[in-house]
Amino acid sequence: MKNKKEIIFTDMLDLNLYPPTPAKNNIPEWYKNTNTYVNNNEKEIKFKDENSSTIKRCLPVFDAITAGYILYTQADVQVTQKFGLQQFSSSGQNFVGHHPLQQAPLHPFRNIGGYPKFNSPYAITTPPGYSILFLPPMHNPNKIFTIFEGVVDTDTYHSPVLFPFVLNDRNWTGIIPAGTPMAQVIPFKRDSWTYKIGSDKEIKDAEKIMFKTRSVFYNAYRNLFWQKKEYD
Repeated sequence: MKNKKEIIFTDMLDLNLYPPTPAKNNIPEWYKNTNTYVNNNEKEIKFKDENSSTIKRCLPVFDAITAGYILYTQADVQVTQKFGLQQFSSSGQNFVGHHPLQQAPLHPFRNIGGYPKFNSPYAITTPPGYSILFLPPMHNPNKIFTIFEGVVDTDTYHSPVLFPFVLNDRNWTGIIPAGTPMAQVIPFKRDSWTYKIGSDKEIKDAEKIMFKTRSVFYNAYRNLFWQKKEYD
């Protein structure tokens, strides 16, 4: 058995009403309902330079959807509009805070009246040398709001993380239900990197890969290169 790393989610309110779950437990319905092959064929067939697989057979997409863990909203949030400004109120836990517009006046998601933020109760702890990338659930938008992406060094910062967000429709009103998928949590190891532009060696290596993928009709990436990722 692999020596698995451990991530710890601690609800500082000790409620755990909507605890985090592995992202693999939050597969979006559109993905589940997509046929595996085009034209609803039961098996893979070859069409000239392409095969009949749909996005459901695309492992890079699958790996993105199932990477890491999902944090959820912890209380109902009512959104109203007054004098052209959004107002947010939560049913409990002081779940919604606020950042004034002056703190991010030039952000691409610029929101008149400032930026609401979810006050998640979960403190997260990762092993030494590991940080977390927070981002909206990949390929699984909730259609109401989008959080701001961020990176936190959770091996040293063991306190709840806050999530500024914007409404996808700035004029939307209604209730954001408790338990709505809010953020995808992806641990990663901090390494120091540099970069270079590839030359003849890298070109030859890439050509070998291309020739290798052409040695089989189907599933070249899946069978020859893909590595399983585990988040339990």
